[in-house]
Amino acid sequence: MRLPSDISGKEKLLLHICCAPDASYGVPALKEFFDVTGYFFNPNIHPEEEYRKRLQATYDLQEKSYFPLIVESGKEAEWEEAVRGLEKEPERGRRCEICIRFRLLETAKKAVALGVPNFGTVLTVSPKKDASMVNRIGADIERITGVRFLAADLKKKDGYLKSVRACKELGIYRQRYCGCVFSLPAQNP
Repeated sequence: MRLPSDISGKEKLLLHICCAPDASYGVPALKEFFDVTGYFFNPNIHPEEEYRKRLQATYDLQEKSYFPLIVESGKEAEWEEAVRGLEKEPERGRRCEICIRFRLLETAKKAVALGVPNFGTVLTVSPKKDASMVNRIGADIERITGVRFLAADLKKKDGYLKSVRACKELGIYRQRYCGCVFSLPAQNP
C-alpha cells in the first residue's frame, strides 16, 4: 500500500500522533511544509477507556482539520516488555525514552511500508517531553531505517499555548497525564 501523491508537490510526512491536543498544533503547523498523514500508534495508553477517549479526540481533530489518519492498534504486550523494570522511573526518564523509541520505530517502519520518505512526531509540543531526547531518538531511527526524521521542538513559538487554545476552540478532549499506567495521576501525586 502506498499513499497517493500530493498534488501540491510537498514531500510526504508520516506524523506520529500521541494525542489530539499535541496534534491540534503540530498537524496544522507541519501541513504548511509537508503532505501530512497522521499515524496514531500508542500501545502505552492505559486504561482502555482512556485509549478510546484519545483516539476519539484524534478522530474529532481529523474531521475538523482535514488530514489523512492511519490508526494502528496492538503491540501492548511488546510495549510492556520493553519498559519492564522501569516502572519507577520519573517522567522524562529512561522509561519515557524506551516508550518514545518504541513508538517512533513503528512509525518509521510504517513509513517504509508506505513509501513515505519522512517521519516525525507531535510529542515535542508537550512541555512534559524533552525535545532534544525525542530528536536524538528520531535521528537514531533515521540511521536504522533510512527514513528521514523531522527534528523539531514544536513547543517553541508558543506551540503548547496554541495547542491549548486550539483544543478549546475545537472542543477537543485534553488528557491529564502522559498516557501509560505509570504516569497516571494516582501513581504520581
